[in-house]
Formats: sequence, C-alpha cells, structure tokens
Amino acid sequence: MSRSPENELPRLVFSLPRPRPRVVVKADLLPAVSVLSLIGLVGIPLGWIWSRLAPPERVRVYDGNQLVPLQLESWHRFDAMGIYLLLGLAAGIVTGAIVWLLRERRGPVMMIAAVLGGLLAGWLGTSMGVAFANSHYAITGTPNLGDVLTKAPQLESMWVLVAQPLATALVYGLLAGWNGRDDLGRRLA
Repeated sequence: MSRSPENELPRLVFSLPRPRPRVVVKADLLPAVSVLSLIGLVGIPLGWIWSRLAPPERVRVYDGNQLVPLQLESWHRFDAMGIYLLLGLAAGIVTGAIVWLLRERRGPVMMIAAVLGGLLAGWLGTSMGVAFANSHYAITGTPNLGDVLTKAPQLESMWVLVAQPLATALVYGLLAGWNGRDDLGRRLA
C-alpha cells in the first residue's frame, strides 16, 4: 500500500530554544589569577632574550661627558624596539593558543586574565630587559674624552607593552569565533 502525499499529515517539528550558556565567573577566578601570574612571569625570560638580541649603540664621549652616537649607530634604537615588539607578538600568539587549550576554563574571564597577564609580562619584560642589558654592557671606569663606548640598548617607547596583550586577544578571539559553539566547548572537557 503506497501513501499518497495528500493522505500524509504534515509533520510539525517543534524545537524548544536551548538556554544560552551562562558566563562562569566564580569558578574561573582562581584559575584566572593563576594564568595571569604565570603569563606575567613570562616577561622575565622575554626581557633576558631581548637584552641579548638587541644591538648595543656605539657612542663617542665629547665635552661635558656628552655621548654622541657614531654614524648610523642611532638606528639601533629602532632595532631594539622592533626586536622587543616581535618577541612580544610571538609570546602573545603562543600565549593565546595555550590559554585556549584550557577547555574547561574557556570564556571571557580567562581571556581578560590572559590579556592582563600579557600586559604585566610586557611591563616586566621591558623593566627587566633594560636591567639585564645595562648589566651586560656595564661601563667600568671613567671614560676619557674621545673614547668610543658601547651603550646598552634602551626601549624609548612604551608602546611595545601592547604587543603581547594585543596578540593574545586576537588569537583567543579568533579561536573563539572559529569554535562556533555557544559554550566554547566547555562541556566537552
């Protein structure tokens, strides 16, 4: 016996709206503080690596202990900033990807903690990096007039602080958008 389309009752499919997952704040606070602290400590090795990679500036001592860079040596100021910027971007990309892998803690609380940790790492990296560089290129003794000295690299712009948190936020945000789940996959953990 065949069914004809006229005899078939239309099927009504009712789907109840699924409740939207709520943002978990209280359970994520302690892990978020741990992530913030751990990412912040990344700034110390980042500063040490920068202090070894950044080129020093050769300067000549003139009257009144004025230090004047030799020809083309002043370009190293930009090199030092560019190297730290690239190190911060690389650290931010790796940080964003690793924090995303913490599946059971995914969400805005962890993203904010990772971004603030990146900002802390940037500040700590610039402070410690300059200190490491100053100790590595320490000037011993009193320079004479006309001497050529090697001056430690410096970070003259604090805009390099935003490289790591920006890269972390971009990577984490891209991964969250790519995920496509309302709960970001937390329940699968």
